[in-house]
Amino acid sequence: MMNGMKQTPSGERIHIAFFGRRNVGKSSLMNAFTGQELSVVSATAGTTTDAVYKAMELLPLGPVVLIDTPGLDDTGELGEKRIGKARQVMRKTDIAIVVADGTVPFGEAEEELISEFERRQIPWLLVYNKEDLAERFPEDDKKDIPKELSKDDKADLAKRLSQNDKADLSERFQEDRKEDLSEKGRYAEKVLRVSARTGFHIHELKERVAALLPKEEEERPLIGDLLSTGDTMVLVVPIDKGAPKGRLILPQQQMIRGILEAGAFSLVCRDTELEEALRKLVAPPKLVITDSQVFDRVNRILPESVPLTSFSILMARYKGDLALLAAGAAAVEQLRDGDQVLICEGCTHHRQCEDIGTVKLPNLIRRYTKVEPDFLFTSGTEFPTDVSSYKMVVHCGGCMLNRREVMYRLNCCREQGVPVTNYGVLIAYLNGILERATRILEPFR
Repeated sequence: MMNGMKQTPSGERIHIAFFGRRNVGKSSLMNAFTGQELSVVSATAGTTTDAVYKAMELLPLGPVVLIDTPGLDDTGELGEKRIGKARQVMRKTDIAIVVADGTVPFGEAEEELISEFERRQIPWLLVYNKEDLAERFPEDDKKDIPKELSKDDKADLAKRLSQNDKADLSERFQEDRKEDLSEKGRYAEKVLRVSARTGFHIHELKERVAALLPKEEEERPLIGDLLSTGDTMVLVVPIDKGAPKGRLILPQQQMIRGILEAGAFSLVCRDTELEEALRKLVAPPKLVITDSQVFDRVNRILPESVPLTSFSILMARYKGDLALLAAGAAAVEQLRDGDQVLICEGCTHHRQCEDIGTVKLPNLIRRYTKVEPDFLFTSGTEFPTDVSSYKMVVHCGGCMLNRREVMYRLNCCREQGVPVTNYGVLIAYLNGILERATRILEPFR
């Protein structure tokens, strides 16, 4: 457990991703950025077939995750799947690095990527790689003619090649590069030329990337705003078949860390020892945070005067939109036999016999509604872009996802008019205690 508490989880790291066409040097650039041979590098187009992740520290940003993605110009059936994987990464990207081949003119692919990131409000940087080859002109071979040139330009270039007019070609090629920059003048402050092979401007790239992420207008608190120095918090952590052996789950670790940072005290106990724990306290706790699965039991034990919430509800406020998720819980009232309900896990943990997502939640919904919905399940990155066929979506707390990914999923539901909630919010609603469980969070919803 302690090793896990020392490490910044992926969901709390800034996600920096490399995007671009095949063979522009994304993998080489990521290797140069990290100083490690992480991604396989080859002259063969389409070498990167899936996203490659690397956690590191990048000051002054702090903990980050670097992501190498497949080329967005891939072809064929497998190519389409690789492109889909690359586009999935966009959902969690906090900073985008658009990588282009510095030996060919700026193309539509780069233009489309930049437009996409601006639409998604993702900070981006345009990086021309292969600067060590920029003074080189194409060899006397038609296959080296840049694909982005017009039909007439290609014909003219082929003629020049056949005449071996290399000096003139070199001048023409350099002029194309100048025109790229002047035509895209609005990008002037977001362009950097580098060489992954020689290390040229790699340090500058790190500095430019580190300066890209703007400070959030509003600090989104996890727990620190709810307590003061010297306060006592009680954390209720049941130990059952579904509890991970030998460790606490991530939200529990994060709450303990947040309480320590605030100079407050945490008392951790199981639900079976809660009454005894409360009796031993000199004064009532400032707040009780419980695992959602024992919400009902804890609510019956705890005096009404003591504020109560859950780890999952706090995560909803921290990474999502608590007001949206609280409103979405009421959709359970409208469920009928056969209605499709999507239950989503952000991670891909091994499911046990008493798994909350696939077993406990469906049983709670059946018991409450007295109907038999059609439950469907996703995990990890398997979140559908089209959720319009679902009567409601129920998501986990999202502790393993970053906020951008969580908000992407919530906005998919919002834009398609599908109610969405999360595990803890829904369980509180089903137990008739949602108002109590969110009362202390009301100003921040």
